[in-house]
Amino acid sequence: MESYILAPDLLYALLYGGVMMLSIVGCIYLLFRRGNAFASDVTSPVRLRRWAAALLAVMALGHVWWMFVPPSPEEEYTMGTMVCAGLDCVVLVTTMMATLLAMLQDRRRSILPILIAMVPVVSAVAVYAFSPEDVVLTLLRIYIIGLDIVFTIFMIFAVRQYSRWLRDNYADLEHKEVRKSLLALTVFMLVFVFYGVSPDKLAVQYLVQVSAVLVICLLLWRVETIQQLGDAGQPEPHRKTSGPETEGARTVPSDTGALLEQHCEQAQLYLQHDLTLTQLSEAIGVGTTALSMYFAQQGKTYHDYINGLRIRHFIRLYQESLAAGRSVTAKQLAFESGYRSYSTFGTVFKQSMGQPVTAWMRELAE
Repeated sequence: MESYILAPDLLYALLYGGVMMLSIVGCIYLLFRRGNAFASDVTSPVRLRRWAAALLAVMALGHVWWMFVPPSPEEEYTMGTMVCAGLDCVVLVTTMMATLLAMLQDRRRSILPILIAMVPVVSAVAVYAFSPEDVVLTLLRIYIIGLDIVFTIFMIFAVRQYSRWLRDNYADLEHKEVRKSLLALTVFMLVFVFYGVSPDKLAVQYLVQVSAVLVICLLLWRVETIQQLGDAGQPEPHRKTSGPETEGARTVPSDTGALLEQHCEQAQLYLQHDLTLTQLSEAIGVGTTALSMYFAQQGKTYHDYINGLRIRHFIRLYQESLAAGRSVTAKQLAFESGYRSYSTFGTVFKQSMGQPVTAWMRELAE
């Protein structure tokens, strides 16, 4: 039987089958490979890998069920096309949104609101089965577009909140930021909108398949380059008594600054790569909540504090090298100052000093 999807031409059929196979291979890879191919030193979040694998499995299944839908006249929706479209909306959109939420590790977000949001989609498909009116399709398109827009806005605020959480808990942000995941969301939303409203079905089908390849590749790369986060966000450890004010969970001990100077700055604890707020809290004997409040009172984040110390350490090392007549590189000193990523160091240095590190070094050497 001729299928609805494979009818257009041979090139499209090959592209369609290629996307299906890529989805299957990607799903199997995420489920069964233990290490990462893109970033071997990164441990991916297990929950994220499973949701991403589920998304790729759904994409493959979607390609399968559309192959069994007979072709229909232009702009006419049969019950088969409506069922497949409804499955796409419910299963594909749900797994895509759940995968994006799984990238945010500050807390586990429930997918129940997403499932509830799919109820009108299922209802619309059921209504259309008994009363195939165009108004049902129009309302369904409007609802799906609105749902994509609402979720996009939610993700923008959620990612901004997540970025602030990272800066409050982690000194190093490599393999932790997730703003690039918004690219996948935007591509997905635009393609889905075009798929629902464009009259040129063949051109849109090509666009959907090409975009699917890009989304699969981007998804695999993001899953493997996001680090599983550890102790930040866990309950506060038992802490030593550093003053009478430590009894209150919301009170900043008066000696917090002195403890930081002694146990972090003088001991050069800030040179430890990926030092977390919890680890610093344990080292100085002040609870994580109180320590976060202390940094907030200073008008900075934990990330700002540690990286400020590292930049000052870099400056001191370079000045000592100049005085001793030693030839050093910025990359070498950056690694000695607690950084593993030179690009991250360059970004932080420019933000702190207002100019690139190479320009600053040239000025100082003159």
